[in-house]
Amino acid sequence: MDLVPFDRNKKDKFLTLNAEQQALAHISTAVIGAGNVNNYTRTNGRLRVNPEESNVISSRNAGRIEQLYVKETGTSIRKGQALFKGYSEQLLTLQQELLMTHKQAEQFTSDTRFQDIFEAAKQKLLLYGQTQQQLSSLLRSGKASPYITFYAPSSGVVSELLITEGQYVAEGDALLRLEGYHSMWVEADIYPREASLVKEGQKLTVFANGNTEQPLQMEVQFISPAYQESTQLLQLRGTIANPDNKLQAGMPATILLPQTSSIESLSVPSNAIIRSGKSSHVWIALGKEKFEPRIVETGAEAFDRTAITSGLKAGDNVVISGAYLLYSEYVLKKGGVVN
Repeated sequence: MDLVPFDRNKKDKFLTLNAEQQALAHISTAVIGAGNVNNYTRTNGRLRVNPEESNVISSRNAGRIEQLYVKETGTSIRKGQALFKGYSEQLLTLQQELLMTHKQAEQFTSDTRFQDIFEAAKQKLLLYGQTQQQLSSLLRSGKASPYITFYAPSSGVVSELLITEGQYVAEGDALLRLEGYHSMWVEADIYPREASLVKEGQKLTVFANGNTEQPLQMEVQFISPAYQESTQLLQLRGTIANPDNKLQAGMPATILLPQTSSIESLSVPSNAIIRSGKSSHVWIALGKEKFEPRIVETGAEAFDRTAITSGLKAGDNVVISGAYLLYSEYVLKKGGVVN
């Protein structure tokens, strides 16, 4: 990109760009001042499904899977959605018991024992997974049926489907698993010296899947008290919100662990610093159209800012975007690197 004519024979280190050229180069500046820069160390982690949002649906009674309404994994399920229809002689017997005790309770209204027996029969069916609506419909119709529809107790995504149509199941058999993704676990392996820098309940910054532009806040919930087998590592775990379900299990994550207390220092955005060879420099705006490289020494680095220990002073107007393009233009026109 030809920004501005430049004479190689000139010893001046600055570049001159008019307003239009600056707009094309997407150059922006900011006046720097003193502030706190936190020193962090990065550790790699991974995202896991939060088991608190998982729900294993098991058979409450023995019977046969008559019809499946969900036939593949990855299907999104709403709470209250029909999952399958089953055939169960045991439930048929309990329904008949409910109808009989209901008639007795209505006939002998003065005897509370019959009402108690009716409530106990109703409670049995509720414990077997029947809903209040299903029981009300049964009492209205007065007809028991061995075919019962079972509904999802929570929303989620089907991650495991362990049954097929026509299959007989025993009481307690796992049928399917629903997983929710409104929050995710973040797990990381850390060294004991790193574990001393964090504590349960502390907030840490996390980048998921290499996306450094959208930092997430994780609350530390667990630090293992013992080394993992055959290692010198401890496990750190926390939870991050996932309201849009964009995060997925297995994604890599980067966790920023505080290494020292914050340091009062001049700092600039990390992408404003150009590192070439053994030196680092930033670009300073000397006026509306003049830009000059300035050699600097850097200190502590946070995830998005770097402390400057020498080379700048408070009030300098530093180029915070477009610095690499200025440097490329300088090398092209001047025929050398900044030193």
